[in-house]
Amino acid sequence: MQSKARITAIGTYTPKKILTNADMEKIVETSDEWIVQRTGIKERRIAADDEFSSDLAIQAVNQLVANYNTSIQDVDLILVSTTTPDYPFPSVASQVQARLGIKNTGAIDLNATCAGFAYALHLANGLVTSGANKKVLVIGAETLSKVTDYTDRTSCILFGDAAGAVLVEYDEENPSFIESVMGSDGDAGIHLYRTGLSQKMQDVDLIASEKMVQNGREVYKWVMKNVPNCIQELLNKAHMSMTDVDWFVPHSANMRIVEALCERLDFPVEKALTSLTYIGNTSSASIPLAIDFAVKEGRIKTGETLLLHGFGGGLVQSGVLLKWQM
Repeated sequence: MQSKARITAIGTYTPKKILTNADMEKIVETSDEWIVQRTGIKERRIAADDEFSSDLAIQAVNQLVANYNTSIQDVDLILVSTTTPDYPFPSVASQVQARLGIKNTGAIDLNATCAGFAYALHLANGLVTSGANKKVLVIGAETLSKVTDYTDRTSCILFGDAAGAVLVEYDEENPSFIESVMGSDGDAGIHLYRTGLSQKMQDVDLIASEKMVQNGREVYKWVMKNVPNCIQELLNKAHMSMTDVDWFVPHSANMRIVEALCERLDFPVEKALTSLTYIGNTSSASIPLAIDFAVKEGRIKTGETLLLHGFGGGLVQSGVLLKWQM
């Protein structure tokens, strides 16, 4: 189906507190050199004790409104991707709706972890193109520091807190969306999880914790085996190749993965947009952050083609091809 949806505004927010690699050296046995060499991360932003995902989401939306002088009061659906909601329920989306005073709208949280923002874009495009909705607010908001295990030196160095938001509106003349795909491999879910009501997965006893548990080696192997295939499927659907892509926007997991994916895709790493270095891995907020940073720096130009791809706990993944129309 030909898209009739356009991204018309973008906004992001990062908390004020900065956790440097020097700070990490005081928490776990590590060093700035070791962290930068393995992840590309120098700093990460950390939410205050009384600052939650809904707070970050609202700040990102406020930035969107201010930057593009647009209105959100006629938004008819709010989609929030988050793995760190303020509560199991009500949803972050409902909190955003109430605190921004948006009256006639639906509100849904999505849990597709680091792929969630791309998933939400896929859904927003379909709903707007079909005519079911006219104006959708898509948000990725995470306070990962609240569920990070700061005794695990391999994972605690990665994560930060942030939020990003875009507005998706009906526009038959200048649509942003070219094509999109989604995928899931639940058999691999045991490599990245947080336990909840159940302490088992696939008959295996899990590490019972409110913190994230990650097998980085297995996640890396899964990414290198599955993500290039997903991206090729996306390109095939659009009858395109990587040579048609101006900017690759992968989930900012760590630079080793980004660089390895670029090599596998035969795509120049300098054309890959990330938000890692001074923000850290922010899960579903990483893609809108990378785009917003590049727009503000004047790197992304109107009419250029962006390939977005997110992957994460599930294990799930999603890819979106966009024509930048702002």
